[in-house]
Amino acid sequence: MTQDTLSETEYDAITDAAAQWCMRLHAAECTDQERRAFEQWRDAHPLHAFEYEAMLEIWEVAEHLPRPETAVDVAPRQPPRSWRQYAVVAGLCTLALPLAAYAGWNLGWVPDSYQHYAATDTVRQVTLSDGSQLELNLNTELTFSNYKDERRVTLKKGEAFFSVSHDTQHPFVVRAGEGRIRVTGTRFNVWMYQDQVRVNLIEGSVLVSSNTALPGDGLRLGPSMQARYKHGDYMPQISQTYPNDTALAWRSGKLVLDNLTLNEALPLINRYLNTPLMLADSNTGLIRVGGIYNIKELNNLAGSLPKVLPVYLTRNKEGNPVINPIPQQPQKN
Repeated sequence: MTQDTLSETEYDAITDAAAQWCMRLHAAECTDQERRAFEQWRDAHPLHAFEYEAMLEIWEVAEHLPRPETAVDVAPRQPPRSWRQYAVVAGLCTLALPLAAYAGWNLGWVPDSYQHYAATDTVRQVTLSDGSQLELNLNTELTFSNYKDERRVTLKKGEAFFSVSHDTQHPFVVRAGEGRIRVTGTRFNVWMYQDQVRVNLIEGSVLVSSNTALPGDGLRLGPSMQARYKHGDYMPQISQTYPNDTALAWRSGKLVLDNLTLNEALPLINRYLNTPLMLADSNTGLIRVGGIYNIKELNNLAGSLPKVLPVYLTRNKEGNPVINPIPQQPQKN
């Protein structure tokens, strides 16, 4: 089962299974055997883990719903022990949810729509419920929630290009790492690897904050500007981009390394790898690399590095390939 062959029915089946597992794992009588079965299901496909994480977000949102004051305690003395009984309990709960959900929407607590997307081994194009167009790079996961006071995307990992539907009364906010990008309607790209985030603005304007806990909306970007931030940054770093900038080459299936140091190149490369490359030491990171690579073939890059750079590969105890410099021979006089 691969990302580009899943039908809508298969997606729905995964979502339903994720909802059942979320409900079951939160039950007090959930057994160790059931938890092991869940782990096997979760690890069987990347989308299983992603859909389950999405269900956890919905579960957390539901905990904020106000409880009806007239609710009657109808909990049985013995907890339900079958999926059928759980379905009945869930059905009864839905009778009280519409009013609570409406109150939660008006208070800005609860979204009226929630979407979650993942792209694994192929670039994926999606349309959000507000009409915004997104293009997801390989190994990308994100969610979209439509609240009364804002449209919110959470980029969990990877990279996405946004063409945001204009709505001045309903800002569009992307949360990535510890920061956020706030817009009303524009075109921009967000790249994220571990705690590093890079924002490239193509059209319109955005406000970029490196930490949502800090006051204010951040720094404003204009077209052909870039913002970078990472964990602990008080403010994002702003720079100008140029017509030959290659940050969006992924949309054509390419990764362009323009004479970068390995320190600069590895986050761009590792974003695509099953097992990230490591550097033997700080001096190794100063070696420069260039070239144009197919993003679907980057897992083969490690083996080719010794052919183009003065390096050799070893493996650390975790199994990661480590890039080591070949010692330079002293020149003879």
